[in-house]
Amino acid sequence: MALINFSSKGIYCKQGNFYIDPWQPVDLAVTTHGHADHVKWGNKAYLCHELTKPVLNQRLGTDLKIETLPYHKEISINGVKISLFPAGHVIGSSQIRLEYKGEICVISGDYKVEYDGISTAFEPVKCHTFVSESTFGLPIYKWQPQEIIFNQMRSWISDNQDKGKTSVLVAYSLGKAQRLIKNLHGYSDIYVHQSIANLNEAFIQAGVDLPPTTRITPDLRKETLQQGIVIVPPALAEGRWIKNLQSAATGVCSGWMQVRAGRRWRAADAGFALSDHADWPDLLSAIKATEAEKVFVTHGFTSTFSKYLNEIGIESEEVKTQYGQEEEAEKETTELMKEREEQL
Repeated sequence: MALINFSSKGIYCKQGNFYIDPWQPVDLAVTTHGHADHVKWGNKAYLCHELTKPVLNQRLGTDLKIETLPYHKEISINGVKISLFPAGHVIGSSQIRLEYKGEICVISGDYKVEYDGISTAFEPVKCHTFVSESTFGLPIYKWQPQEIIFNQMRSWISDNQDKGKTSVLVAYSLGKAQRLIKNLHGYSDIYVHQSIANLNEAFIQAGVDLPPTTRITPDLRKETLQQGIVIVPPALAEGRWIKNLQSAATGVCSGWMQVRAGRRWRAADAGFALSDHADWPDLLSAIKATEAEKVFVTHGFTSTFSKYLNEIGIESEEVKTQYGQEEEAEKETTELMKEREEQL
């Protein structure tokens, strides 16, 4: 019997009787990371990395039943051995390794191979079956080293300051924002939206070494923001808030900027192809490193990527899931967090 199957609720391990990143409520959700397309409210219990717990508490509530694991520690549920390995995607992100009677399966969640300076570096895991994302599973997606991208950002920010413009960087609250903060620290003061500030506080309380930032509040003067770096989530990218800033210049940080095809980003002043997902070469290198006999390809360019794997001799099959809607999920999460704060 296969160790996993793809059900209407998500990736299911029958032997262990638990799900990995289910999109419908279940008894136990083994969770790869805290992005809203991979973890939902309503599960009876969660199992995740210890640095994903503060994210779940921040985004889903503090009354959740959550068990945590550090990387590499193994536990057993109904005879299935479970351990977590770094996925390099965001802080606390994990690949889920399952082992049962000598059969090993690894579910990647989202991952990137390049070390970003803040997330624990990706670690390949040998297995019989590998479940891989394919968000950027086309040959056109090949990232430049992040230091080149950050140098471009610093130059853009400096140019904005010379012109009296406010530099606004648009980035996901979880992952990209912390990566920007870590790598732009020391260049200029950094001001963040409350959704980012809340996650930062949760990470710092959990022991993550994050540089200081300033939460954006209504009493902050526009002249003050103009001298620094402003980071906001995508939900605010085209809102009135940015338009009210002093000569705002908007820079979008996303892998999709590689092809500049995202319609909603056409109004941006700059695009930085910075992604928290593996590009085409890294997807291939990561899969080959697993030495997996079978690869299931989820969310992204599933058909093309799966077809290519089969052509190069790696047995592959595309799978339909409900992952890969990070942008919409981020927007929903930002709005939910805003509503919760307004109720307090």
